[in-house]
Amino acid sequence: MGKIIAIANQKGGVGKTTTSINLAAALGVLEKKVLLIDADPQANASSGLGIDVESVEIGTYQILEHSNTPEEATIKSSSPNVEVIPAHIDLVAIEIELVDKENREYMLKQALESVKDKYDYIIIDCAPSLGLLTLNALTAANSVVIPIQCEYFALEGLGKLLNTIKSVQKIHNPDLDIEGLLLTMYDSRLRLSNQVVEEVQKHFNNMVFETVIQRNIKLSEAPSYGESIINYDATSKGATNYLHLAEEIIKKNS
Repeated sequence: MGKIIAIANQKGGVGKTTTSINLAAALGVLEKKVLLIDADPQANASSGLGIDVESVEIGTYQILEHSNTPEEATIKSSSPNVEVIPAHIDLVAIEIELVDKENREYMLKQALESVKDKYDYIIIDCAPSLGLLTLNALTAANSVVIPIQCEYFALEGLGKLLNTIKSVQKIHNPDLDIEGLLLTMYDSRLRLSNQVVEEVQKHFNNMVFETVIQRNIKLSEAPSYGESIINYDATSKGATNYLHLAEEIIKKNS
């Protein structure tokens, strides 16, 4: 049975999409079958894996509406063993449309029932908000990875996210675990980066992944070529970091 992992943090710019794309690609390279679901209306995870977002006719929106099945929405990506359910800007409207529906938090969970056994891992790239889209992802997921950037306001908003996760555990999904906190955009030359790492490890100790994602130019360039870091430059620090993260997650779940 596949493990469903949501990549969530309501703060923008912390490396959620970068992590979603590259963790999926790293797991794929390690011969796991992966489905990446783009649950962010900005659709960056889709375009970051070479999908032409404008031409998407069936994607996350249709699945949440239950007008199409995940099988109908799935597209092969440029990464080995990775398939994608893409997003489109029309996903913005889904929160308004789902508001009056019964079981609105469970729409994604219900939709994924038919495919979750076909994959080793299903990765959900969440929107930078704690709205209904993210709630659907957390209700459907077995665990959540929380990227935290090694910068000044790193821990700001984290309490709010952890409270949201607690309430999802209480009301919608008692089996939801925190897979781990992932430190991103780390620059070993900056004192601040090192302080953030220390502070996060002190507060959350074994909840923090051993792997730290270093700041890396190649990592920022890869999406503009529609490729994961592993396809774009397998020798880069970014590729090594995400392969380590994938190995850490596989080991934890084996």
